[in-house]
Amino acid sequence: MKRTWGVQLACLAVTAFFGIPLYLIALAAFASRESLDRFPLPLLPTEVSAETITTFLGSTGVVGGYLNSLMVGLSTVVLALLIGVPAGYALARYAFRGRDPYQLFLLLTRALPIVVLSVPLARIFLQTGLYDTTYAVTLLHTALALPTTVLITSAVFVGVPREHEEAAQVFGASPLRAFARVVLPQALPGIAAVAMFTFVLSWNEVLGATILTLNQRTLPAHVLTTLSDSPLAYRFAGGLALVLPAILFVAVMRRYLLNMWGTTLR
Repeated sequence: MKRTWGVQLACLAVTAFFGIPLYLIALAAFASRESLDRFPLPLLPTEVSAETITTFLGSTGVVGGYLNSLMVGLSTVVLALLIGVPAGYALARYAFRGRDPYQLFLLLTRALPIVVLSVPLARIFLQTGLYDTTYAVTLLHTALALPTTVLITSAVFVGVPREHEEAAQVFGASPLRAFARVVLPQALPGIAAVAMFTFVLSWNEVLGATILTLNQRTLPAHVLTTLSDSPLAYRFAGGLALVLPAILFVAVMRRYLLNMWGTTLR
């Protein structure tokens, strides 16, 4: 009984840790200018106003930034899964020379600062005509997401019993059909969790998108470059606009959340 109460209290504490800042940002974004300048700021909505958030959403570049962020995020998810899922399956099912150093190399790629990758990529994209396009940002975000995609999907496939796949092949299924009909459905929750992580990573990445684009910037890059000298109210509105899509995506994918070892969170 005490353990159950302890788990519940821990869950409430984690929820409060993440929820209270979101609530305060939303409170400030929908507060009137006058109430936002008061001190101390009331913790309950007293003068609700949509003027600030409406003005922000109607500003130049915001809608385009939203569309660019969605396009880049979804394209990054598709590319990362198309490349990372087969690689993760190969790591989980086959023993080959250099498998362990390869996994270590994947982790080392995330140790590089993003600016180390962005500057050489900007030069390459300038030479190839991809600079200032969503394709350039998509390629960068895919490179950033691939290491975790490969390693997490590898752990997910390890949790799928090999005997299920072998039984399907005994009954006449080809290796590809056994993977598609037996292994993939069992690994789908974990793959969905990887997709969620990849989308959030792409949505929140700002430095690379700022360096690689000028007119086709994602929403975080647009907010970073335009709201640095803006009034405080618009900064809160921009923060809320950045957070909400990622929260909605996580809410949609929450039923597929999977931990690292393949146990469904219920």
